[in-house]
Amino acid sequence: MDLITSITFDQIALSLVCLALAREAIVALLPDRIAGPGGWLVDTGTE
Repeated sequence: MDLITSITFDQIALSLVCLALAREAIVALLPDRIAGPGGWLVDTGTE
């Protein structure tokens, strides 16, 4: 329980920003069949 109480709001906010940046990088760098319209990992919209 001590571990959970030591997590600050700044750490949570930073992790959410990192996740958003990682998703954008994945969508930008991976081919469309993996992360794009109709992709199996990240579906960014209709085909």
